Amino acid sequence: MINPTMQLKSINTYTITIMCFFITFLILFFSGFLQLPSISLSIPSQQPTKHPSSSSAAAAYADTTVLTKQTKPDPFTDLSKAFKRWDSEVGCAQFREKHKGFLSSRSNGSLQGDSGGCTSELKMGHVSVLVKGWTWIPDNLDNLYSCRCGLSCLWTKSPVLADKPDALLFETTTPPPKRRNGEPLRVYMDLEAGRKRSGVEDLFVSYHAEDDVQSTYAGALFHNGRNYHVSPSKNNDTLIYWSSSRCLAQRNKLAKSLLSLLPHHSFGKCLNNVGDLDMALTFYPECANDASVKPKWWDHLHCAMSHYKFVLAIENTMTESYVTEKLFYALDSGAVPIYFGAPNVWDFVPPHSIIDGSKFSSMEELASYVKALANDPVAYAEYHAWRRCGVLGNYGKARATSLDTLPCRLCEAVSKKGGRDARA
Repeated sequence: MINPTMQLKSINTYTITIMCFFITFLILFFSGFLQLPSISLSIPSQQPTKHPSSSSAAAAYADTTVLTKQTKPDPFTDLSKAFKRWDSEVGCAQFREKHKGFLSSRSNGSLQGDSGGCTSELKMGHVSVLVKGWTWIPDNLDNLYSCRCGLSCLWTKSPVLADKPDALLFETTTPPPKRRNGEPLRVYMDLEAGRKRSGVEDLFVSYHAEDDVQSTYAGALFHNGRNYHVSPSKNNDTLIYWSSSRCLAQRNKLAKSLLSLLPHHSFGKCLNNVGDLDMALTFYPECANDASVKPKWWDHLHCAMSHYKFVLAIENTMTESYVTEKLFYALDSGAVPIYFGAPNVWDFVPPHSIIDGSKFSSMEELASYVKALANDPVAYAEYHAWRRCGVLGNYGKARATSLDTLPCRLCEAVSKKGGRDARA
């Protein structure tokens, strides 16, 4: 027969042992010696694919992101606070180090670079260019420019001001087939996707660096006179802005496949889900430029875009170096572009500034990434790091090779040929 006193003593000893073990575990845990696995936000990473103009290192740096480990999503709305968190948790030094492979690979990118200092190739000290016929080139480009190397350049649409031009610029019409000695040089410009020489021009201007003079869409002259109010807050209930009024079947299909997975506003004629084409002004009345003037739909593009975390940008044609205002509008508005277009887009934009939709295996994966990024203020702010850390990558060249600087660069090319004195 078991002694009741001995049984009670055995139970007490067992209880005390368990309590001691539990107290020891708590001490170790709270002192930091023991750590339980943390719960982190699972976000699919972008898988970069190589294209001919990119090194593998550059492609990797271009499309990867550091997403913060957090126990729960943070659906932030204040962009300034997101920037402050990024500054404290990441910062420009770490950002530059992370993307040094991308930066070095584009030190000699595909854009036409500065040829260096002034050379003896210039044959004229002053050049005048007469823009012929109707063209979308903005009137406010007309000016007398003081260019590098002492060259001056008159760019005008007025035959009165340029009564004896050194070059004629044609954009919507074909230049005359013959040029005699003493007549102005013929310049032909085609910035459309299927750029094609006229076959009779002396100089060809296009968006591609392989042609005589390059003109990118990255400058400011594509959107003069617009409302540049930038919202300090971002929508959380509606993530994506999209506006398109040229309803191409392939682009519509691509847009629908993504937008069907994400909350969005579509303001154009294509896949419109807001009603009136000027509905953006109803949502955001601060985007009206002048209350006395009926605004055009493009007047409020940037202001409206700025209220959204993402802007969907799909090119009409996906071809090399054809990177249009659709992408640069989104960048300038303070949103993060979701881009489908040129395979060498990274030759034109800062590192980690866009989401390249072509790098995802499916629309579902892309949508999942966008949703997670929208709830991570630090990771989202990293897409704006290029604004805080200086001009990085080829973006400086893209701006310097834009329509904004075309007059001086074209006048320089005309001067090198000798203008009217060039042999026919």
